[in-house]
Amino acid sequence: MGRDAEIREKERRVREFLQSKGLVGVFLKRQANFSWMTGGGLNLVGITTEVGATSLLITKDAKYAISNNIEAPRMVKEEGVEELGFASYTFPWYEDKEAAIVRDLAGSGRVGCDVPFPDAVVLAEEIARLRYSLTPEEVERYRWLGEKVSLAVERTLMDTRKGEKESEVVGRLSNELWKDRIDPVTLMAAADDRVYRFRHPIPSEKRIEEYLMVSVNARKWGLIVSLTRFVHFGNLPEDLKEKYLANVFIDCAFMAATRPGIPAREVLRQGVDAYREKGFPDEWKLHHQGGSIGYTGRDYRTNFNTPDVIQENQAFTWNPSLAGTKSEDTILATSRGPEMITRPILYPTLSLSVDGIPFVRPGILEKVE
Repeated sequence: MGRDAEIREKERRVREFLQSKGLVGVFLKRQANFSWMTGGGLNLVGITTEVGATSLLITKDAKYAISNNIEAPRMVKEEGVEELGFASYTFPWYEDKEAAIVRDLAGSGRVGCDVPFPDAVVLAEEIARLRYSLTPEEVERYRWLGEKVSLAVERTLMDTRKGEKESEVVGRLSNELWKDRIDPVTLMAAADDRVYRFRHPIPSEKRIEEYLMVSVNARKWGLIVSLTRFVHFGNLPEDLKEKYLANVFIDCAFMAATRPGIPAREVLRQGVDAYREKGFPDEWKLHHQGGSIGYTGRDYRTNFNTPDVIQENQAFTWNPSLAGTKSEDTILATSRGPEMITRPILYPTLSLSVDGIPFVRPGILEKVE
């Protein structure tokens, strides 16, 4: 499927959505939805803001890109919105005309939007579900991104030295990612006691003594992958090794259960069973277990009330954790079984099988001098 076919498929999904919801148009303002609808385009200025600087309106028989006069030239020249078939509408940055343009173009009737917007009904979750099943071209981009980010994280940690600050390490990782214009949209790092104390450790200036965890959400073309890796200076203590192996098993149980047609909450139940099997029945309560990923860091964090059923070629990142350890990589749910999008490439590996599915998972890198 080429880019034109990819865009046609997405327009088909949107227009079926219009009909099913009784809408005259869908107005997309979020960065995630712009990237999805344009096959990887960027309407961002700030890399972590949710709403972009150019919006898209899709109606029954037309589609429009609406920008202020600051953004419009780049949208046409670099994002190619007109080449993709969007009629370009521009207004002066100092005039609040966007809502009036939408009303004029959409006509009378209900417009759905992915954020609160004048005279529109907010349908953020319903619109997000249109993105979940990745097209073949998106899958190819995702594979490329997964390999690049896996290599960047592992190279960075293989070069990490005792005494470095957590912030220095993630600074070098960011530099490695930016070589390929990959945005590090979330960075976590914890050294030594911080690994055990905090489930969401933002990078600090603490210096590494023995043990370091680094996690990243990294984005290109709007698509995001997540992964976590560890490095230990000196021989790995036996109790930490056993705990990490248990954590990896739990992660594999989540991934093995992630199959198209299965309710996401059922995967969570099977993951919780794996915690119990490994002797940690309550640890899952201390941190969310992850869920669907793709054009946001998590489209949803799965809980026991999550209504969604897993789709073919939907991306997931589960992130089970036991105090001091975590296991996290990004997969695609396919009818053939889970496909690893991020994976160990340079790191030592662990091989195990869960429910008849073989997995090759990253070990903890030991740097023994």
